[in-house]
Amino acid sequence: MKIAGINEALVRRISREKNEPDWMLERRLEAFSLWERATLPNWGPKLDQLDLEKISFYIDPAISEKDRWEEVPKEIAETFEKLGIPKAERDYLGGVGAQYDSGMVYHKIKESLAKKGVIFENMDTAVQKYEDLVKKYFMTNCVPAKDHVFTMLHGALWSGGTFIYVPKGVKVSMPLQAYFRMNKKDSAQFEHTLIIADEDSAVFYIEGCSAPRYESSSLHAGCVELFALPNANIRYASIENWSKNTFNLNTKKAIVYEKASVEWLNGNMGSGVTMLYPSSVLIGEEAKSESLSIVFAGKDQIQDTGAKSIHLAQNTTSIIRSKSISKDSGVAIYRGFVEFGKRAAGSSASVLCEAMLLDKDSASFTYPAFKDNSASSKITHEAKTGAVKEEEVFYLKSRGLSEREGIRLLVGGFFGPAIGALPLEYALELNRLITLELDNV
Repeated sequence: MKIAGINEALVRRISREKNEPDWMLERRLEAFSLWERATLPNWGPKLDQLDLEKISFYIDPAISEKDRWEEVPKEIAETFEKLGIPKAERDYLGGVGAQYDSGMVYHKIKESLAKKGVIFENMDTAVQKYEDLVKKYFMTNCVPAKDHVFTMLHGALWSGGTFIYVPKGVKVSMPLQAYFRMNKKDSAQFEHTLIIADEDSAVFYIEGCSAPRYESSSLHAGCVELFALPNANIRYASIENWSKNTFNLNTKKAIVYEKASVEWLNGNMGSGVTMLYPSSVLIGEEAKSESLSIVFAGKDQIQDTGAKSIHLAQNTTSIIRSKSISKDSGVAIYRGFVEFGKRAAGSSASVLCEAMLLDKDSASFTYPAFKDNSASSKITHEAKTGAVKEEEVFYLKSRGLSEREGIRLLVGGFFGPAIGALPLEYALELNRLITLELDNV
């Protein structure tokens, strides 16, 4: 694919400015070579409004990373202050990273966690400080660049993101968080998240994302790679509130080893078009994964989301739940895939998709796919779609609520159990975003 702003010179410039080792440049160039021969997907939401010719693919914030908010330039610090990031760090987080466009501007971990050997770094820094670990895991057997056209582009142009390593036996009780802000008009962001939870360890990581709204399109094509080694647990939560001019074409995948578990929680409120399907590859016996997506599709939005679970070992378990609401001609799509390999005897999967339509102009679609190569696996699938019932709204109005308040209450009840999986502060934030969508779309 030939795009004016994407060329080998840009790939080499990014690698040079980040002072990367030769092997990382080689991986970037290999990904770029794949991108040049690729085409945009011919399935899912149309991407014809994504004008790649006008986008800036690398925007350096031109400041070095800080570990004190007082040292971050005032206009950038104020943006994150409005988002509540410094306060959250003070109150209950074990570490915080903050990215502005293509670069990390702030990163810090609590000393108590660092003393236990927990690594929480800017991905750019980790390439140099923890080269052997990064070289082993970065876009190798979890999300190789060849996966699809946007992992090719990501592999060539990635910048910033998060690197976490949790040593054997260490349980990180306080959440770690990174917040990604895409601020410039006509821009793209390609942050990379790599989390390695060693044997018998545990970590909870939260990502937040946002961007101001412009008339022209922007692109978010980040990548998340999770490695849950034997008996480890990774909880990953993401609240994505990109503006409606943003194409959110993100890739998230986990490799789950023996008796390990991965939990995905994704809240998708913004972006004009989203294509996101967190995937878990269960390669160890008794490995587990659970994926929960909370989706709101409003005016001018297509939320094409779902999950995948690949069972490659005995007695593995996966649970996939999707809850979506569509309003003002918004379109919510569940697209999922469950596969049992030949060695997945005794494994099970459960898929539940629930959709609520708030008006006659909105739409919801479900596209589940299953592939079973095992002799003794089992899967259950249930899909529910319904509209807000007039009698329910009438009843609530008869109890003194306005129609808007009644719909809010019904939506809260629909999403409530899912939002309850988040820590209190993030549950409140997600509720606030849903309320804004109900009022403003």
